[in-house]
Amino acid sequence: MNSYVPVSPAWTDAYFRSMLDWQAACSTSVLQAQQMQWEMLAAWQQSAKAVQQELWDQWTSHFGGGVPLDG
Repeated sequence: MNSYVPVSPAWTDAYFRSMLDWQAACSTSVLQAQQMQWEMLAAWQQSAKAVQQELWDQWTSHFGGGVPLDG
């Protein structure tokens, strides 16, 4: 006895389309989260750079003769 029931192609197309839409939404949110992480890292590096420059300027003015040299 054959218990196979044919499935409408429209139903399977809608199912696969919804599955692909869900996958695209997840991928997009993951990429956006990663982009935000890179932006936060870049901002953190800029602040670390500013702190390092300030410390270098202080050291130069104290031990290097007075005037900080910006390169």
